[in-house]
This record gives sequence, structure tokens and C-alpha cells, in this order.
Amino acid sequence: MSRRWVEHTITESEAGQTVEDVLTGTLSISRRMIQKLTRSKGIQLNRKPAFLSKKVRVGDVVRAALSFEEEAGLEPVEMPLNILFEDADLLVLNKPPFLLVHPTSPQQTGTLSHGLAYHYQQQGLSAKVRPVHRIDRDTSGLLVVAKTAFAHQHLDRQLRERELKREYLAIVDGTISEDSGVIDAPIGKNKLDPNLRAVRPNAGEFALTRYLVRERYDNATLVHLELETGRTHQIRVHMTHIGHPLLGDRQYGSVGLELIKRQALHAARLTLTHPTTGEVLTFDAPLPPDLASLQAYLKEGN
Repeated sequence: MSRRWVEHTITESEAGQTVEDVLTGTLSISRRMIQKLTRSKGIQLNRKPAFLSKKVRVGDVVRAALSFEEEAGLEPVEMPLNILFEDADLLVLNKPPFLLVHPTSPQQTGTLSHGLAYHYQQQGLSAKVRPVHRIDRDTSGLLVVAKTAFAHQHLDRQLRERELKREYLAIVDGTISEDSGVIDAPIGKNKLDPNLRAVRPNAGEFALTRYLVRERYDNATLVHLELETGRTHQIRVHMTHIGHPLLGDRQYGSVGLELIKRQALHAARLTLTHPTTGEVLTFDAPLPPDLASLQAYLKEGN
């Protein structure tokens, strides 16, 4: 795999800084990433190997490698992928329901990450599979995957600083009377089952979800949801907490199981800033067939 580089020309205000200052400041590269780049000779000053402590002058060019050879770490498995966008830095895809993003044990081979390893292999790309965030196995919708360590670092920072915006559609039990609302309720592990989560007022982590009613049916509501935080099962826990569990959710609420075979949750919109171009990108994914059929069924007054 040929290397790709990001470079920056030193301005007057940056003169006198060290190469490391420029990397961590202007280029927003983490110190952990800098360590990896140092080991792989992925840092240059004026196209020559650079010492991190070297002071820079106006007009100098600092370069950092965006990509380098890595082992994928997963057995490639051919599978159909609904990729909405892809370039050398990242890809955005629409994940179907009933597909794990990452294996939970070494024996699992049919996850989305295995499919991406095959996709990379077909491109001649030697890189780890780096989903920037997770969505549950039974949740459908948009997922962004970084194709380089550099891109992953930048997108992960956007996620932590809530600049990477994730919006969902869900069909929940009951009719929500308010047009919108905010659920501010800490989430922690369920005392009875560590694999599940629950609202824990005094022992949970801060979690905030915003919702907006899109459509009301006789005994259900279509809601648009935005995550301010990304706790495990956050939407499912929060909607159950306010008395409106997701239809089809066998772990939280267990209502509407006869209507749909999984929780009625879809990651419908994703907004991010491209890690190298700085362009703001927004992606949309329509409701998948099972949720669209459920919506149509409920509209008919069933």
C-alpha cells in the first residue's frame, strides 16, 4: 500500500514551534498516533525524517503519513455491502438489521467487520477495520468506518466532542402527547443482568436523548431521536424509562413482538466533518423494508 500524506506549510505565527507542536496543534494528531508514526517513519520535515523537538521556520513543510501497512486481523468474508460513500479516508454504509458490527468471540466470522476486511482485500488495502461508532446487531442504518488510523483519530474526537451527529428513527409503544422532549437520565449496568442497561440515578453515566414526534398512530408513535451521548442501548433504555419502549424490543419492554422481529430502530442520518478535506458531509438512509411495512400497517389504524 502506497503511503498518503497530509502536509502543512508553517506560517509566521507558527515559526519557532516544534514539529511535535505542529502535529498536535495544527494537524490535531494525538500523541499516541505520533508514537505510531515515529516508529513507522511517518513524520517528515521538508520531506526528510524529522525529530519531534526540531523547531520549524516560516515556509517549512511538516508531513504526516495518513496510512501505513497494517494487518487486518480478521478473516475476509464476502458479503453484500450497501456503501453510500467511500474515499481513501473513510466509508459510510447502511447496515442491515441482524448483523453484528464486530465479532464478540474469535469463532464468529460473519460480522460486518469481516465483510469489510474482504472489501479492503479486493481493493488491495492492508488496513485494520475501524468502525468509528457502534450500532446494535438488530438496529439498522448508517455507520461510518475509518480506513486509516489518522481518519479514525479525527472522527473519534468528533464523536467524543459531539460534533459527529447521529439521528435515529424509532417506532415506540403508545401515543406520545408532547411534540418533543429531552430525556436526561444517567445510564448504568442493570443490577440483575450485566449485559443490559438501566437508568441509574445515582450510579449511572450522564446520558441525554432528544426526541421529536414525527407521526402518531392509534397505539404507537414514530419519533426522531438525537443522541447527545452514546451510552450502550441508550435510546432503548431512555424510551422504556419514559413509558414508551420500542416496538419489537425483546430486552426492554417486550411490546409489539408480533409486529416486527427486532427493535424498531433505524440510524437514519449521519453528519460529520471529513478528516482531511474539512468538508461537512451528511448522509441519509430511508426506513428499511421491515420498518416501512410496520409504518404502513400502523397508518392503516391497526
